Amino acid sequence: MTQATIATLTQHYQPEEMLDSFAYMNALLWLTSERQQPIVHYWQLPQTVILGLLDQRLPQLDRGLATLKQAGYQTLLRNSGGLAVVADLGVLNVSLFLPAHRSDYSITEAYQLMTDYVRAAWPSLKIDTGEISQSYCPGDYDLSIGGQKIAGMSQRRTETALVIMLYISINGNQTQRSQLIRQFYTASLAGQIDDRFPQVDPTVMTTVAEKLGKVITVNAAIERFNTVLAQHGDVDQQQLPKLIEEPEFQAHLAHAYRQMQRRQARLNH
Repeated sequence: MTQATIATLTQHYQPEEMLDSFAYMNALLWLTSERQQPIVHYWQLPQTVILGLLDQRLPQLDRGLATLKQAGYQTLLRNSGGLAVVADLGVLNVSLFLPAHRSDYSITEAYQLMTDYVRAAWPSLKIDTGEISQSYCPGDYDLSIGGQKIAGMSQRRTETALVIMLYISINGNQTQRSQLIRQFYTASLAGQIDDRFPQVDPTVMTTVAEKLGKVITVNAAIERFNTVLAQHGDVDQQQLPKLIEEPEFQAHLAHAYRQMQRRQARLNH
């Protein structure tokens, strides 16, 4: 990240606004390209399990969805790969948008940028990268401490913009989150073995607060991230809340929202 004005947006969605989370991602990708400006989007969703595209192939998905509903969680099918993750008020989603052509950053380089960002936010923690195979939504760029995963990443690209998306468990009951996803896959697989889906072990996941050994709020985590951003440019928290009200942005957001709505129909067939 070169010296630039970095625009930030912080959103706490209500349950009925869950589709906004990924609709905003698409609209902000457009805005990043349009303005040629880095953007960081912090967001949270209460009590939601965000499913990946692969989860649609579970043989008894309806059973799995029923277990989530019974546990008090709503479900959302996102428009990117991967597998199920939990969103709640102890989990922070951080999306880093960069104006970039596909050749500017390799997939690995983009993940490394986000890894560096998280490490700089908590320099006292020894954060490793590499798949934690028995975590939920395991990936090559899982972030872990002492073998316990705290965060996962994905990315999405257009011709002229890139977003690296991070979910990071700041506080809360990570064992309960992991057990929820384990139950979801147990019900959805209905006795079948399929290596595409993780056999979740709650002991291989944890939170930042747990590893720091002290209480940390999500707002304090956002402040840490913004402090790191300020080393790379001016952080502007006023601009984006105004820009997203502009008619052109709202049109892109509405289009992205309709796409998300259509995708959700796959969960209700």
